[in-house]
Amino acid sequence: MSAQQWAVKASETILARCDELAGLTSMEHGIERDYLSPQMAQAYRLVAGWMQQGGMSTHIDQAGNLVGRLEGREPGLPALVLGSHLDSVPDAGKYDGILGVITAVSVATHLHDTGISDTLPFAIEVLGFGDEEGARFGATLLGSYAFGGGWRDEWLDRRDAHGVTMRQAFRDFGLDPDDVHEAAREREDYIGYLEFHIEQGPILEQRDRALSSVTSIAAASRYMVTVRGRSCHIATPYDLRHDALTAAAQIIEAVDAISQEEGTRANVGEISALPGGVNVIAGEATFSLDVRAADNALRDKVFERIWQAADTIAADRRVSVTHTRIHTADAVRCDPTLRGCIEQGIEQAEGKEAFGLVSYPGHDGMAVANLLPIAMLYVRCKGGISHSPLESVRADDVAYGADAFEHAVLNVAQAIQDGSIVMPTHEREEVLA
Repeated sequence: MSAQQWAVKASETILARCDELAGLTSMEHGIERDYLSPQMAQAYRLVAGWMQQGGMSTHIDQAGNLVGRLEGREPGLPALVLGSHLDSVPDAGKYDGILGVITAVSVATHLHDTGISDTLPFAIEVLGFGDEEGARFGATLLGSYAFGGGWRDEWLDRRDAHGVTMRQAFRDFGLDPDDVHEAAREREDYIGYLEFHIEQGPILEQRDRALSSVTSIAAASRYMVTVRGRSCHIATPYDLRHDALTAAAQIIEAVDAISQEEGTRANVGEISALPGGVNVIAGEATFSLDVRAADNALRDKVFERIWQAADTIAADRRVSVTHTRIHTADAVRCDPTLRGCIEQGIEQAEGKEAFGLVSYPGHDGMAVANLLPIAMLYVRCKGGISHSPLESVRADDVAYGADAFEHAVLNVAQAIQDGSIVMPTHEREEVLA
């Protein structure tokens, strides 16, 4: 069977498995699978079974991530990680994160079944991260931060919508929250990290291409913005109003304009006004603000312009504006050598020149990059729609992607042989006589 024939057959299996995982949900008429939930435990049992069929040993680490390991030409070699996440947002699609994990399982299985894994100078670890979305506890990238050594203990005191603390959720899942730091890996045990993911944007579809590499994962910061004025009756003349909501609307318009001018991405996804009476001018308005940019400097420049515009609008509207940062992540540049392995894989699979895109969505690779060099492969999704039941991929794109991803793994092996990638070694302390 040729590589292309395998990839076509693999795409059928990959999509069928994504369909099967979609049935493991806490939503009655949709997909929702949260960190440390019973549905996640079911998903782990299912995916671990597929891993084991592919020759992998499996376990769940101390942070609640699923791990499948395939040894290389000898046991205990440093590993190349192929990973993504198995959790979802509420009312999710079938493919965000999940497609990457299942494609990695299929690639590792094929390398095992063909005997190629027995020749590799590294092991392969397939990671199904337990929490990338942050839907249950409001903190994102929990599984991958634990993997990369970035876990923060204060997260354990967060509560979900039912009042369950993360600490208790660990215990309910059969894990000890006091052991979570043991999920942090050692650099010398790993080579790098490759992630396969849907684009979650429309660029590949616009260019009529199935695949691309990722050049970097965008810098992102989120704020809650509060505008305070004075509540009063609708009868109040305009020149005497201190309307927080109309000021907030004007600031949001400015956010849109500034972000477009600077070539970034911004969104206001939540907004509320108090006291909320139909005939009462709002005395307070609060909204969320999320800005993504290709690099840290551009992100910071956009926020500086937004806050200047907000202050001007507040003065004109006779209101005050405050903002509180609730999340920030610096841009992560993909490793040039690993990215080259992916781009070579794309060209081997598609027969077309590869190119790269900035990833405006965040990914597990952002947290893993604290420990390892990373690279990503994007596959086209219909209309660029994600985080939605309308999320859709083409079977032929998935076939190209699986083929390219396997080639990327083999290209890493070739890069090690050529000396482009240096194998990590365990540092040994000198013993003085």
